[in-house]
Amino acid sequence: MTGNLQPEVPQPTRSNTDFWKVANSKLIRYGGKWSDVRIVRAQGTVMWDESGRRVLDWTSGQMSSVLGHGHPEIVEVVHTYMRNLDHLFSAMISDPVVDLAEALTAMLPPQLNKCIFLSTGSETNECALKMAKMYTGGHEIVSLSASYHGMTHGSGAATFSVGRKGYGPQLPGNLILPVPYAYRSPFRNADGSYDWRTELDYGWDLIDRQSTGALAAVIIEPIVSTGGIITLPDGYLKALKAHCEKRGMLLIVDEAQTGMGRTGDMFAFEHEGVVPDILTLSKTLGAGLPLGATIVTEEIERVCNDRGFFYYTTHLNDPLVAAVGAKVCEIITRDRLHEAAAARGAQLARGLHRLQAKYPCIGDVRGRGLMRGIEIVGEDKRPADALGTRISERCMQLGLSCNVVQLAGMGGTFRIAPPLTITEDEIEEGLGIMERAFADVLGEQDVAT
Repeated sequence: MTGNLQPEVPQPTRSNTDFWKVANSKLIRYGGKWSDVRIVRAQGTVMWDESGRRVLDWTSGQMSSVLGHGHPEIVEVVHTYMRNLDHLFSAMISDPVVDLAEALTAMLPPQLNKCIFLSTGSETNECALKMAKMYTGGHEIVSLSASYHGMTHGSGAATFSVGRKGYGPQLPGNLILPVPYAYRSPFRNADGSYDWRTELDYGWDLIDRQSTGALAAVIIEPIVSTGGIITLPDGYLKALKAHCEKRGMLLIVDEAQTGMGRTGDMFAFEHEGVVPDILTLSKTLGAGLPLGATIVTEEIERVCNDRGFFYYTTHLNDPLVAAVGAKVCEIITRDRLHEAAAARGAQLARGLHRLQAKYPCIGDVRGRGLMRGIEIVGEDKRPADALGTRISERCMQLGLSCNVVQLAGMGGTFRIAPPLTITEDEIEEGLGIMERAFADVLGEQDVAT
């Protein structure tokens, strides 16, 4: 939605004072402070707070609402299935589940043809890791040093960006490769360019020295999101796949945030033509509803089934969200929204580079399609976390929600991932708000020379 359209905003039943009093007294804090905005309605790319203030959503909620909020076709599907077929015993397979499996595998390489539908990214990665371990007979899992793959036991153990301290021992056998962070990596060629191949080989040398001979899989995001929107260098995923094959390991690609068209390809692994052994989807597949998928080859499914694979959850293969997922596949394919993401992403990137030219504290602009990051730095490229937070907060005050990574040392990296349905005007509107926020926090600056 664009322009000054102001729909009727539902009136909240609590005063702001009472709302925050109850929230602070009754809710468990789960990582950082609450956002100080109280959203009461969302439609398309726009949210409204309790006062009727309009806020552009440049993070698709929790990086999930890939079709925007309240997409009419999704609303219709939810209404139909909530009324007629919402939830079943997990052993019962319904038509929406079969429809989703058929629609999703039709979008993927033919090798990836067996699906299980779960609720969250943590669950899909937990399932993928269990299948990799059962299939290979190994238990060692390799992930990146800035990885985020979930909060359950196995997916949390493969997460190294945050959440490791205070809970006792993690699962044994979790090893790390250095994240290919071109802006900050110490691995350089003689001309100063990033030498990711030497860095990757060095990482594997360390893995081989630590391994007990039970390597099972690598799990990786094509764009490392929570770790700072770090885009894998061209050729990296292909080289990583070769390292896996050399060691008899599986490659798990976690496309919770990059899948379903967001990066300009339907799936980000297509950028290099690398087919993973296991693919996990979540966030974008449900377009804001809790739906995820683990997709494997027929051989992996057969071997795991023969060996007694067991993964039973309450909302496994639920019909309502499966029907939503099938509709998401239909809309994105029909409307060619991956192409829209490429076009709008290029527009967004141009605008962010214009900001970078004006404000030298933007040290790096990176990403693909409608998944972009800008890293806020101080002198000598030092991370400027507090500055990034101030700019993000000012953006929100001016009507733009753009998440900034809150991890120490990540340089105040903005994670920008608006819905694929965003318009040209909304991109320009958001860029204008962001420029005002930089100007307010930093003061007007001359174009860098």
